[in-house]
Amino acid sequence: MLMRAAVLTEFKAPMEIREIEIADPGPGEVRVRIAASGVCGSDIKALDGKSPVVRRLPFVLGHESAGVVESVGAGVTAVEPGDHVIVAMNGACGRCRNCGAGRFHLCAGPARMAAIMGTMRDGGTRLSVDGTPARTMIGIGSFAEYVVVNEPMCVKIGKDAPMDLMCLLACGVITGVGAVLNVAEVRPGSSVLVVGCGGVGLNVVQGAVLAGATTIIAADVAESKLKLAERFGATHTILVEDLAGQVGEIVRGGVDYAFDVTGVAGVLGTAFAATQPGGTTVMVGSPPAGSPLSIEPSLLFASRRLMGTQGGDAAPVRDLPMLAEQYRRGRLDLDALVSERVPLDQINEAVEHVRQGAVARSVIVFD
Repeated sequence: MLMRAAVLTEFKAPMEIREIEIADPGPGEVRVRIAASGVCGSDIKALDGKSPVVRRLPFVLGHESAGVVESVGAGVTAVEPGDHVIVAMNGACGRCRNCGAGRFHLCAGPARMAAIMGTMRDGGTRLSVDGTPARTMIGIGSFAEYVVVNEPMCVKIGKDAPMDLMCLLACGVITGVGAVLNVAEVRPGSSVLVVGCGGVGLNVVQGAVLAGATTIIAADVAESKLKLAERFGATHTILVEDLAGQVGEIVRGGVDYAFDVTGVAGVLGTAFAATQPGGTTVMVGSPPAGSPLSIEPSLLFASRRLMGTQGGDAAPVRDLPMLAEQYRRGRLDLDALVSERVPLDQINEAVEHVRQGAVARSVIVFD
């Protein structure tokens, strides 16, 4: 079947809107008609040739999406044509050692490991560009009218749920909220620092609100982002200058939890130093590979913890429906995250808006 997609054919160059071939889903696979797909910082990193999982071109990016099941392969029982689904960033096999220990975000099953590198379980792809196989971003490739994904990656949602908002749950929201609830396990009444208030950082702020934190400090280099952070629940906002000093003026001795969402080398150590003894720091944004992390060793003697996270350490089948329900109840603000909705033809303009930090989230919408 032919479809339109934004195809990456050259690093550091605009994507090309092309008509490409997508195959029928194989056993255990699902073809989804994409309704909406968010533009994420990970896509920008891949466009610039800085992603370790995007090496072979042509490539179809996009991984934050929702749509309608169009067809299913043999053996698929979890979804059927017509179901509305969020396409999760990972689909746990439920059988490997990590899944058995409840670490579903670290699933080492063959289907998931293949998806990380942009292929299906059999090592092939379901897309071709002028006869050349095309890989997809973590096995999704949602900058396209359709995707073929593994069955566990499809999480059903209600048919009345707005797709242009539900797509955000797949990456930006679950990464931010999950970092708070699943990784740091923020406690009610605690103090939280969030450094970097882009699309993911705003969801760390929302996660802190859901967790019952009473002091939530948002830090960024842009005042416009700090104003948005206040809407999402930040109780204090500061510009990133003398971070530890400013935090100490708000919370004597430092915060209980700090989250570095910048992906900028050097910020993590500053966020770590802004925590109190016994505090926890979570690296949510990922600095470029090979970037050194500078931490003052003496701070570790006070039982401070430094943690990392992968997609909010989420179990999609558990966490995505929970987040959708939080939105339905009015406890999760998704509407304010969307700065613009644009058609596929304008995807390169949307990418530039994200790159410039001019938007919280750009969403590609399909007819």
